[in-house]
Amino acid sequence: MSQLVFGYFAGMIVATSMFVVALKNPVYSALSLLVMLFHVAGLFVTLHAEFLAAVQVIVYAGAILVLYLFVVMLLNVKQDDRYHGQWRLAGFVCAPLLIEAMILLSGGAGIRTTGTQTVLVPSSKAIAPDNTLAIGQTLFSTYLFPFEVASLVLLVAMIGAIVLAKREISEQETPGPIVRTKVTE
Repeated sequence: MSQLVFGYFAGMIVATSMFVVALKNPVYSALSLLVMLFHVAGLFVTLHAEFLAAVQVIVYAGAILVLYLFVVMLLNVKQDDRYHGQWRLAGFVCAPLLIEAMILLSGGAGIRTTGTQTVLVPSSKAIAPDNTLAIGQTLFSTYLFPFEVASLVLLVAMIGAIVLAKREISEQETPGPIVRTKVTE
């Protein structure tokens, strides 16, 4: 049963990831990204990492994706018709990944050493029940600086998008030189 649930989540993640890249409308691509992020959260739930699933939904699907949508709508990005063969390219890239996923789902996964050969097998280790505490301690000790740098990069990107959009709007609205003529009677 768990392999079936994993297969569903993995298949939906692969399919919606292809839609993110292949769809021409950027808003539809962002909505496909939303569906993909929810399915990644579902994978976290199957791994008994409920805190990571909640963070995935709140931070990525909630905050980051809303930021993407605001930037896309603020910049008024139109459909891109330059790439017509993108479905074929996505299928070509994803076909080996699909074959690998089928091999892993067939039960031949994990690492086994038989003689001179090393084979991949699933891990039987369980996740520690107090993973929220471990994540919090690691995030606010080891990875505090990279976390703050990532937030500043996102802030600068958002401000840059707003400045670029405002500049384009002000250039469109500015009329040419106003010529006033004096009316004499």
